Amino acid sequence: MSETAVLVSSATEAPPVAGQPQAASATPPQEAAAAGAAAQPAAKTPDKPAYLPPPALPVMEGPHGIRYDFNLGARVHVPERKDGTWRVILRDLDTGNILFRHEAAGATITSSKRYYVRFGIEVTDIGADGVERPAFTCEYDARGQDVIIQLPVGTLGDTLAWFPYVARFAEAHGAKVTCLLSGVILPLLKDAYPNLTLMTSEDAEKAGITGKSYATYCIGLFFDDKECNQQPTDFRFVGLHRTAGYILGVSPHEEAPRLHLPDESRPIPEPYVCIAVQASTQCKYWNNPTGWQDVIAFLKSKGYRVICIDQKTVHGTGLVWNHIPHGAEDETGNRPLAERARWLKHADAFIGLSSGLAWLAWAAGTKVVMISGFTHPTNEFETPYRVINWHTCNSCWNDSSERFDHHNFLWCPRHENTPRQFECTRLITSEHVINVLKKLPA
Repeated sequence: MSETAVLVSSATEAPPVAGQPQAASATPPQEAAAAGAAAQPAAKTPDKPAYLPPPALPVMEGPHGIRYDFNLGARVHVPERKDGTWRVILRDLDTGNILFRHEAAGATITSSKRYYVRFGIEVTDIGADGVERPAFTCEYDARGQDVIIQLPVGTLGDTLAWFPYVARFAEAHGAKVTCLLSGVILPLLKDAYPNLTLMTSEDAEKAGITGKSYATYCIGLFFDDKECNQQPTDFRFVGLHRTAGYILGVSPHEEAPRLHLPDESRPIPEPYVCIAVQASTQCKYWNNPTGWQDVIAFLKSKGYRVICIDQKTVHGTGLVWNHIPHGAEDETGNRPLAERARWLKHADAFIGLSSGLAWLAWAAGTKVVMISGFTHPTNEFETPYRVINWHTCNSCWNDSSERFDHHNFLWCPRHENTPRQFECTRLITSEHVINVLKKLPA
């Protein structure tokens, strides 16, 4: 028996609310400025939880005063009694394992595993005379039930990466899914997924929707989840997007999200390529000092206009600042994401980094040339135009022994303050990128 339910309180005590998962975003708060996601909401204050908590008591009512739900794990409440006890058993119905067994005169029990498990709940009434009587059984079945899936961080790439798995869960279970996400990104997806309810966390909190949900799941990048309570496997092993599939118990096969654009017209008649050069930390940048200049010159020699769609023309910190490259046309600014997607939809290609705009380009159906060394190619969506230099240090983001520091703009865990700092992209040559561009269909 695997003891995976650890939060137990007496029924006469205040029942424990399942602890808030501590998700760390793929990007620090300055993602908006760096990756080009226009008008991102301000970072949450430190004391504001990343996710809406479930009600203190389980939502669903069973017989004999028993309550249960699957909001952040399996939760069972058995009322206090003077004579006899209750026996509560939690099972994984797919593996056949008994996960937890506990006897008490009254208790509230919450499983430690918060990701999707097809739980079975059994409650037995053990009388004062020792006679056992079945009191309640439940097998997880979300069909027709209200389910909340929370995407907390509000950054563009994370949300676009995870959202297809939300839709896949709703389809697989026939559940009435409400997805909580950034109000800036919501308009891109809402009309493309009419069978889902999309809300911001603020609106959901005002509406009190957690008070009627059968199940709740939280998607995030859980760096310090050593016991794998929030995710069945470390996200660094499976990829930024596929981790959502594992958390929700659906196929991790990647699928680009559908977008709804109010205006899908071509923005300019000439052939063009979009670029995005800014990032949220320096390790994400293409740190070759002449790289962008050489690539832009090559594209222009082939008759392309080169359009920069970052949010800002310059970004950095301290003595380190990154500017829009010479020769690129400036379409930066606080533009709606739908406008960015419109530019991307008609571009012959997008050239960028491991950033939110690359995920938006993927969603728009654009050919993506992704330049990244700090992430392993399995971290992002599949593209035949991925640029990485295997001859250098690489993939520190996907190294579980290295903890990403969201507050260090110059984070380079293996070579910081040495001549090898940022060599993963500094040694990606413009020749390398141009050779990849030559593989694009004419």
